[in-house]
Amino acid sequence: MSSEQTLLSLDLGRRSYDIHVGNGLLTMAGELISPLMRHPRAIVITDKNVEKYCLSPLESSLNAAGIDHQSIVMDAGEQTKDYAHAEDLTGRLLDARVERSTMLIALGGGVVGDLVGFSAAITLRGLDFVQIPTTLLSQVDSSVGGKTGINMPQGKNLIGAFHQPRLVLADIGALETLSPREIRSGYAEVVKYGLINDAEFFAWLDSNGQQVIAGKDEDGADARQHAVVTSCKAKAAIVSEDETEQGARALLNLGHTFGHSLEAKTGYGDALLHGEAIAIGMVMAFDLSVRMGICPAEDRDRVRNHLENAGLPVNLHGLIENDWSAEELIDLMGQDKKVTAGKLTFVLARGIGNSFITDEVEMTDVVAVLEDYLKA
Repeated sequence: MSSEQTLLSLDLGRRSYDIHVGNGLLTMAGELISPLMRHPRAIVITDKNVEKYCLSPLESSLNAAGIDHQSIVMDAGEQTKDYAHAEDLTGRLLDARVERSTMLIALGGGVVGDLVGFSAAITLRGLDFVQIPTTLLSQVDSSVGGKTGINMPQGKNLIGAFHQPRLVLADIGALETLSPREIRSGYAEVVKYGLINDAEFFAWLDSNGQQVIAGKDEDGADARQHAVVTSCKAKAAIVSEDETEQGARALLNLGHTFGHSLEAKTGYGDALLHGEAIAIGMVMAFDLSVRMGICPAEDRDRVRNHLENAGLPVNLHGLIENDWSAEELIDLMGQDKKVTAGKLTFVLARGIGNSFITDEVEMTDVVAVLEDYLKA
C-alpha cells in the first residue's frame, strides 16, 4: 500500500484550510487536528457502519494527542439526513455541554459530513469542525467546500448553510471498508470532474478507472489517490473562486438537476444511491445537450459507455413505477436550489471537458429526454 501523502489547500483567505490525502491519516488525525483547537476537547460524530472500522484508530490518535473526546453514533443511511436527526444531534451536543471552543469531527460519508457540518453551523451560532470522509464520494466531493445541509420531502439539501471545515483528512485506506457498489457510486463524482473541464483527466479515467474502482493492490491504491487528489484539487479551485455558488461553482452540479429529482422520486434510499443518480443525470445532461445540437453524439456515447463499463446505471431500468411521468420529475426539479426566477438551471456540455451553465433550455427538449428514458 502506498504511504505517500498529498497536501492541498483551499484558499478562502482567513478561512483557508488544508486537505490531506493519503493512507494512514486516521492514525495521524490527533496531531493534525490539535494545532487548530482552541481547547483540547472534541466530539466525534459517526454512524453505525463506520464506527466498526474507523472509530477506534481515530480515538487512539486523539488520545495520543491529549485531546479529550467523546463520540456520538448515528444511524447509517441517507434517511438520517433530515430535520428529525439534525434536531436529535444538536440536542445531544447541547446535552454534552459543548462550548464554542469544542471541535466537532465528522467521521463518515457524505450523510455524516453534511449533517455534522449543518449542526456545527447552527449550534451556538457556529462550531469548528473537521471532515474525515470515509467514502470515495465524500472524499472527492461533499467533504470539500463547506456545503452542509439536510433533505426535505420536496428535495435534496434544501435546508443548509455554507460552513467551511477547519481541515479535511481523506484517508485512502478507509475506502477498503466499502462495498463495490459504494465505490462505484463515488466514482461517478470522480468522472464528473473530467466531464466539467478536464478532458485529459477523463482520458486518464478511461485507462485507469477500473483500477480506481478495484483498488486491490498498490497500483490500485495509487490510482485511487490520484483520482481523489485530482478531484479535490479541481473542487478547491472552483470553490475558492465562487464559495457560495453564485457562478462557476454551479458547474459542480453536472447531472444533479436530473439526478436529485430521481433521488427524491425513489425516496433517498438504497434503491438509488446518490452517485448512481448522478451517473444517470450526467448521461441525461449529455443527451439533452445532443438534442439541443450543441454536443457531438459520440461524446454522449463515450460518457454513457464509460459509466456503464464502471458498473453504474445509465438508464431507469428497474426503477420506474407506474406513476412515473416526465411532468412529475420536472416538478421535482422545480424544487431545486438552482431555480432562478422560476427557470430551471442546467449544466450542459459542448463536449467532454467543456461544460457550461444555462437557463436557456426549452422544456419541450427536457420532456422529450425524460420521456425517452421512461419508455426505454
